Amino acid sequence: MEIAILPVIAVVVAVVLVAALLNRYRRCPSDKILVIYGTTTHGGSAKCIHGGGTFVWPIIQDYAYLSLTPISIEANLTNALSRQNIRVDVPCRFTVGISTEGDSMNNAAERLLGLTPNEIQEMARDILFGQLRLVIASMSIEELNSDRDKFQENIMKNVEIELKKVGLKLINVNVTDIKDESGYIEALGQEAAATAINAAKVKVAEQEKIGEIGRAEAQKDTRIRTSAANAEAVAGENAAKVEIANSDAARREKEAEAQRRAVAAEKVAQAKALEEAYSAEQKAELARAERERASQQANILVAQEVEKRRVVIEAEAAAEQKRVNAKGEADAIFAKMEAEAKGLFEILTKQAQGYDKMIQAAGGDATKAYTLLLLEKLPELVKTQVEAIKGINIDKVTVWDGGNGAADGKTSTANFVSGLMKAVPPLSDLFDQVGMSLPEYLGKKKEEPETPVEE
Repeated sequence: MEIAILPVIAVVVAVVLVAALLNRYRRCPSDKILVIYGTTTHGGSAKCIHGGGTFVWPIIQDYAYLSLTPISIEANLTNALSRQNIRVDVPCRFTVGISTEGDSMNNAAERLLGLTPNEIQEMARDILFGQLRLVIASMSIEELNSDRDKFQENIMKNVEIELKKVGLKLINVNVTDIKDESGYIEALGQEAAATAINAAKVKVAEQEKIGEIGRAEAQKDTRIRTSAANAEAVAGENAAKVEIANSDAARREKEAEAQRRAVAAEKVAQAKALEEAYSAEQKAELARAERERASQQANILVAQEVEKRRVVIEAEAAAEQKRVNAKGEADAIFAKMEAEAKGLFEILTKQAQGYDKMIQAAGGDATKAYTLLLLEKLPELVKTQVEAIKGINIDKVTVWDGGNGAADGKTSTANFVSGLMKAVPPLSDLFDQVGMSLPEYLGKKKEEPETPVEE
């Protein structure tokens, strides 16, 4: 009984171990970093995984998560000294988050694991304030006010290094209006505004001057071009009139020439029309005569051709009818002969089968089978003998019998009747004629007396 329980216990233990191992498999979401601490294979204080999953060994290892959610930090720096020792206020907003780079993740696991988001935000704000003061101290007021790109670039360059030490990464920096306690930036703005306004006024005056000059030049050009255009217009009108007159003369000349050519062409056309009409009438008459001749020929030839085709068709029809009748008669004769041959074949086949069965019934003796067949045909043979004298037409028989007997003791009447019966051929003769012998049970053939041999 104990031996039977041991495998069950082993299976249960194996299932529990597998379930425990599967329960210790941890997957890392995409917005977190899985930190495995305790005994690690690579020898560090912690193992960081971003994405995927791994086994966390019980007892010797444990795990925790670091959130990758960005943290927004408002860093309103006040009274920071610039390079000219002018204190300025720089309101900024930074966006930071835990970095997913290998070294930065390890730094975050060592320095940020277990901290709340507010504690991480305070730590990052201290770092940002310190680096922001250093950047402002290295730049002048003019650079801070005018070159914002350079200012942000310096911030990100210095802040990135320090944030990386604690596992953070600078995502974005947004710098709003910069102010100073002395009003220097405001004065710079006023100066820039005045300079811009004066430059704009100068440009406006220059443009007005250019506009007046341009307008005068335009008026001058307008008058010159108008006069020139008028002169050109008069010259053009005169030239146009000359051209019109020349054109009218040429037109009249061409119209006259065209009229002359039209009249001549009309006359020529009329003559050609008459000539063509006469020629057409001549051709029409010739065509009519040819048509009449063709019509007469067609009437005769067509009738003859039709008659010829009728005779040919009737002859072909008669020949075809004869061929069909002959073929039908031949088919009928062939069918009749084929049917007779099939019937005769069947009769002979059945007779042969009957003879074969008759011989088998006689025990294979052909003589006995022959005897049986003869017994079957005997009535017909006797009938044949009787029929031999049946047809003799004896109108009247007169027998003169004196009552005297012959040598054999028979009277004349008896001899006449006996002679008449002898006219019937005996069965033995019938069998002899067909090459057969009369069976002994039907009678024996009378032996002929031996003729004495003369010595």
